[in-house]
Amino acid sequence: MTFSKHPKTRLGAFPAWHAPLRRIWLAAGLAASLVVGQAMAADPAQKAAAAESKAGVLEQKAAAEGSKALPTPAEVITKSEAQAVDPAGEEPLDDAITCLARTIYWESRGDGQAGMEAVANVVMNRLGHDGFPNTICGVVQQGREEGACQFSWWCDGRSDDAEEEKSYATAKELARKALNRQLADRTGGALYFHHQDVSPSWSAEYIRTIEIGEHIFYKPNRQKAH
Repeated sequence: MTFSKHPKTRLGAFPAWHAPLRRIWLAAGLAASLVVGQAMAADPAQKAAAAESKAGVLEQKAAAEGSKALPTPAEVITKSEAQAVDPAGEEPLDDAITCLARTIYWESRGDGQAGMEAVANVVMNRLGHDGFPNTICGVVQQGREEGACQFSWWCDGRSDDAEEEKSYATAKELARKALNRQLADRTGGALYFHHQDVSPSWSAEYIRTIEIGEHIFYKPNRQKAH
């Protein structure tokens, strides 16, 4: 019988003199895993914070009368940043992306891409316009104090949480594009819209611009809201 001069060591089996080194390797591996895990957990939060900060700047630019300036590269909201904001559709409505995305979602998720873009257009057209607030959340929530909300979903008494993940992801993407000034205005400058099954008295006072999906869009005469 012969014996190997250098017997093989099974994978994972360490000679006694390797035990201290093995413990060091295991400790280092656990520490590295913890750091990576913390970084992965923090990354969405960091992206969301970055998106909300950029959105605040961009809505201020959009609200400035006559401002058509495109965002600088540093101000552009990326897709991953926008999607990191309000991932479950349950966050409070206190930032531009969430307020705009939730409005797009609730007002037009059944109208397809064109209808969702049109609702985004109306919110952005109102931003800073005479008679409307200078922030997206202000535009979306306008009228509640008088008991007559501008956007019906905001005060219909039902939950404002998004229910369909795919549709809400689309809404956030459109909100991102709207803030980045990457959405063409499908509505011809509309500031108002209503469902095709109703005939509000105010519709006779404005100029009808287009019908998209189940909604009809209007702009004011002489471009002055009231």
